[in-house]
Amino acid sequence: MTAVETQITYSNSYTIHHEEAYMTQEEDWDRDLLLDPAWEKQQRKTFTAWCNSHLRKAGTQIENIEEDFRNGLKLMLLLEVISGERLPKPDKGKMRFHKIANVNKALDFICSKGVKLVSIGAEEIVDGNMKMTLGMIWTIILRFAIQDISVEETSAKEGLLLWCQRKTAPYRNVNVQNFHISWKDGLALCALIHRHRPDLIDYSKLRKDDPVGNLNTAFEVAEKFLDIPKMLDAEDIVNTPKPDEKAIMTYVSCFYHAFAGADANSIICEVRNFCWFLQLLEWIRRTIPWLENRVAEQTMRAMQQKLEDFRDYRRVHKPPRVQEKCQLEINFNTLQTKLRLSNRPAFMPSEGKMVSDIANAWKGLEQVEKGYEEWLLTEIRRLERLDHLAEKFKQKCSMHESWTAGKEDLLSQKDYESASLMEIRALMRKHEAFESDLAAHQDRVEQIAAIAQELNELDYHDSATVNARCQGICDQWDNLGTLTQKRRDALERVEKLWETIDQLYLEFAKRAAPFNNWMDGAMEDLQDMFIVHSIEEIQSLITAHDQFKATLPEADKERMATIGIHNEILKIAQTYGIKLSGINPYTNLTTQDIGTKWDNVKHLVPLRDQMLQEEVARQQANERLRRQFAAQANIIGPWIQTKMEEISHVSVDIAGSLEEQMNSLKQYEQNIINYKSNIDKLEGDHQLSQESLIFDNKHTNYTMEHVRVGWEQLLTTIARTINEVENQILTRDAKGISQEQLNEFRASFNHFDRKRNGMMDPDDFRACLISMGYDLGEVEFARIMTLVDPNNTGVVTFQAFIDFMTRETAETDTAEQVMASFKILASDKNYITVDELRRELPPEQAEYCISRMTRYIGADAAPGALDYISFSSALYGESDL
Repeated sequence: MTAVETQITYSNSYTIHHEEAYMTQEEDWDRDLLLDPAWEKQQRKTFTAWCNSHLRKAGTQIENIEEDFRNGLKLMLLLEVISGERLPKPDKGKMRFHKIANVNKALDFICSKGVKLVSIGAEEIVDGNMKMTLGMIWTIILRFAIQDISVEETSAKEGLLLWCQRKTAPYRNVNVQNFHISWKDGLALCALIHRHRPDLIDYSKLRKDDPVGNLNTAFEVAEKFLDIPKMLDAEDIVNTPKPDEKAIMTYVSCFYHAFAGADANSIICEVRNFCWFLQLLEWIRRTIPWLENRVAEQTMRAMQQKLEDFRDYRRVHKPPRVQEKCQLEINFNTLQTKLRLSNRPAFMPSEGKMVSDIANAWKGLEQVEKGYEEWLLTEIRRLERLDHLAEKFKQKCSMHESWTAGKEDLLSQKDYESASLMEIRALMRKHEAFESDLAAHQDRVEQIAAIAQELNELDYHDSATVNARCQGICDQWDNLGTLTQKRRDALERVEKLWETIDQLYLEFAKRAAPFNNWMDGAMEDLQDMFIVHSIEEIQSLITAHDQFKATLPEADKERMATIGIHNEILKIAQTYGIKLSGINPYTNLTTQDIGTKWDNVKHLVPLRDQMLQEEVARQQANERLRRQFAAQANIIGPWIQTKMEEISHVSVDIAGSLEEQMNSLKQYEQNIINYKSNIDKLEGDHQLSQESLIFDNKHTNYTMEHVRVGWEQLLTTIARTINEVENQILTRDAKGISQEQLNEFRASFNHFDRKRNGMMDPDDFRACLISMGYDLGEVEFARIMTLVDPNNTGVVTFQAFIDFMTRETAETDTAEQVMASFKILASDKNYITVDELRRELPPEQAEYCISRMTRYIGADAAPGALDYISFSSALYGESDL
């Protein structure tokens, strides 16, 4: 050892004074078994934190001090950590006796360190006795954390107290006299930290009246920067009149161990740090061979791993060594300075351990490192090129193999043997496209061969696989060329045969289609459901059918020629082994279709003959019915027309009286009724014609409908004419019109009945009125039309005309009649009173007359007399009302 190392060497021997002091602390604990609850709480927290500060080095901790030490396992682990020694192997069982055994092993180890355990047994610890557990932990703290403290001639508690007093003496408001109330304001703890690490606390800003803040500041700084865990609560210390001494001592001892040995050991630490020189030099000597190993890897992944290892070396392993190298130089200079200031001789390393040796070795390391990096990059570029070429080779090979997959099977197929001409031509075009594609892929095959050659030249590690794959592709390529030519020859040969067959197919289609259309037309004509209405029409159909039958021999020749073309196709196919699909691309017709239709045509011809003969017989019967109906219709039709004219003549004839006209019309009516049997017989003939579906008759212009309409008109006309004459007689008698007046009205009506239909249009009626002296305006004529044509039919009948004329004629002498009537009501007076009017007339008429009659002014007038004479004259336009 050097002089410095000898000076700071730690001695494990204990003096009698130390043992006596230690025993005194144990006896104090024995007397204080009944702890104050506040002290117990502080001890539990402090001792738990102290234990965890050591147990964390072993990767564990405790949560409950009285529970976690019961099985003895963590207790033994704690002793091993703080002592640096190995304890006996613990029992692994979970029974009580296993736990007691483990705790006893821990207690025996404590006793072996010269500690007397008073009243502390394994059973109490296993049972979770809080006071016993705290006593045991305090014993451990005394032995391993406090007993070794020595300041001048004092040790343990007194030594720790003296150390604290000296370190805190320069600080204001700090007076350390004990390990309880002297620490309540937190300034003592802050002073200890500031004395050794003034960069951590600004002591000038601390206040004595803020004990909680001071304590928390000390706790936080100690935990964060000094690795001293928080063992106390600021509130518990401040609020407890006398904090627990053991808890304070435990916590303060941690500061002693953190700070006390720094000054004494600084020089020896510098010397020991300089001993890192050998380790650094050895590291350089081990690293250089690794960097000089230039064995190339075969794969990019392996080479990238080497590059990653090299980067990891520069990023992780080398920086600490660079730091060590710099620190060694600093430590060496610092050590020389400290030795010089301590009047000690300069430190001189032995030969080969100089700072310059480190510099030379480091320079050599960096040179080798540079060469290794350049080699790595060169190799990586080479492997990158190889990997690129290999990947390109694989891609091109994969694309080529994917393209060629199945091509040999396709080229070997004989699908053309059963294909049609169109399919053969499609296969030929497809094969030509394949040949073009094959030529285009020639470049890829050449590129594959060129890449394989370059991979061989660059010493690719898997050249054998590359060469084998390249050779397989080249062999396959040659085989594809051979198969392509063979398929082209076969397709050209089959195409020529199919062109001949196709021409025959086309010729068959050209002849079969018209012949088939002819047969379809023939069958359609033969099955046509003809409708004829005369013998001439059926005879025309028979003539056309005979002409058709004359064409059948020529049609049979055409059929045989068409079938012959089909037979020639079958012969060619059989001769050259061509598989026909049985389908003509130009037509859907087959020889079977032609034969079937030809048989149908031949079968339909006699059926058509039979149908035509049956229709001849039916038309002959229909002709007899036509002649029978025409004979009767040609008599009845003119008879009805004649009677219509005769009745019309009678109705307009003004000769004779109305009674004579009535008698004449009655005779006509009787004759018409007697003629009804002829109409019934004609209806019977018409019914037979209808049943025979006879709809026209060239032998007469009269149809049954015409006869019926004429007959109904005849009956209606005679009835209407008789009614008109009857009405004329009634009108004549009621109105007192003479026969001469009626004749005059008839003559006027007949004159203006321009259509001679017994009715006048409104224009004819107006002309008639004007000719008779009427001066008519539009309004007055419209009023008259409402009288003569109330149903707005647009015509004026003779009866309406007679009614209007008789009413007009009767009104010319009504004024005198009215005056006579009023005179009767007035009892032959020339006036009439209001009472008489209301007594004799309906209320409405009485009031009407009263409102319009003027006052009577004659000499014989009575009071309220009314003039009915002037009223009557004004009523009929003879005076103003």
